[in-house]
Amino acid sequence: MRAAEPLWLVFGASGYVGRNVVPHLVAQGRRVRAAARRLSTLEAEGWQGVDQVCADALDPATLAPALAGVEVAFYLVHSMGGGRGFPARDREAARNFARAAEEAGVHRIVYLGGLAPDRADTEHLASRVETGTMLRAGSVPVVELRAGIIIGPGSAAFEVMRDLVGHLPVMVTPRWVRVSSPPIALADLLADLVALATRPEAAGRVFETGGPERLTYEAMMRGVALALGRRAPVIVPVPLLTPKLSSYWMDLVTGVPAPLARALIGGLRHDLSADDNALRALVPRDCLGFDAAVEKALAAERNMLSGDRWREGAFDLRGYRHDISFYGKRMTLERDCAAPSAALWRTLEGLATRAAGYFALNPVWRLRAAVDRWMGGANAGPRQHAGPFAEGETFDFWRVHRVRPGAGLILLSGLRAPGEGGMEITVEPSATGGSRIALVLHWHPAGVWGLLYWFMLWPAHAVVLRASLRGLARAAAQERMS
Repeated sequence: MRAAEPLWLVFGASGYVGRNVVPHLVAQGRRVRAAARRLSTLEAEGWQGVDQVCADALDPATLAPALAGVEVAFYLVHSMGGGRGFPARDREAARNFARAAEEAGVHRIVYLGGLAPDRADTEHLASRVETGTMLRAGSVPVVELRAGIIIGPGSAAFEVMRDLVGHLPVMVTPRWVRVSSPPIALADLLADLVALATRPEAAGRVFETGGPERLTYEAMMRGVALALGRRAPVIVPVPLLTPKLSSYWMDLVTGVPAPLARALIGGLRHDLSADDNALRALVPRDCLGFDAAVEKALAAERNMLSGDRWREGAFDLRGYRHDISFYGKRMTLERDCAAPSAALWRTLEGLATRAAGYFALNPVWRLRAAVDRWMGGANAGPRQHAGPFAEGETFDFWRVHRVRPGAGLILLSGLRAPGEGGMEITVEPSATGGSRIALVLHWHPAGVWGLLYWFMLWPAHAVVLRASLRGLARAAAQERMS
């Protein structure tokens, strides 16, 4: 890759499409900058040769550094995952980005919108259309590509269908299962986006894209079940169960983040179609059919593996199982410590030994291990000695997955439970000379039982883990004083 090559920005690189656009561009030899609100999410992807910056379209001060020197900017952000009020946030973000792109001298903005009827009457669909309008109000030429359901690992619609058919052999559904749409394979969508970024004649135009089939959600769910090796589910549509009511039901049966699932389901009132004649005249391509797209999606996720950070959807962190939810639940706890980070890490290396245990409430930890043994789970017993962690090391019901000495540790849980999960611990120095420790409990549920398991144990996990963090910080401070 030559420094003289044009710089392409992927704004919203931590989102589903953005996480796929970045490696796609890198594979083509492009010079890429990835922008997201949290750098930790980008770092977990393990991209090589990608400039990574922290930027938020709702914070105009962060946009100039992200857009500096950029020729083409992919705008791939939306706020529906943030819950209520997302249309107003989307409008403000688009206005800010269009203004900043103009000031930075960006040559082109490529925006991924959504298919919508002529008169979109749902917040989700209307907001996607309105965002494109706001971007085009600036002076930088905008190319908008509108797509419907994307078939790929991590796509909200695909993951909702996967979670449903993976664990519910019989489901009572709302009438939206009979709504139709032209699903498109992720690979075809990426190819269309990048092609439009380079076509001069595409400037200022709106295109639609879709796969070769127009299918109902019911037909798609049956296809996903077949690809997963499951029996086709019995689907009973109930006319009185509206999209709004069913969006709350989704919280109990799918691991997809609740605000995202609600916005998605809330928009399922219309049959959608894609008129891709203009696009195919400019970018000729035979798109994959639905069954081939699903097979490609399942194959692609088998190559999505974690690095030295917890990576959302990584196949190895989900037990190499297609029926475990791509999206996980998480609990994040943080605590400051008076001891420097090196001392805190040395104390952490005593974790699960007979002497230190888990630094607090050790009888509770032993009880949980005993229950797991009673259920037939394996238990390696405590660590024999304090000292450096080794990848692959097992103790109690944990296996060490990754170690960044002095900085980070990922433990995978071996407990018998309806899902897969683990714990990520990071240590970093603080500005006061002490340190800060963060503990994130991750859980990828296997269907409704996995979700119930998470919600039922959440209060106990919060109490026990918070006590352990407090005990660890206290032990590290005492070691420093001794």
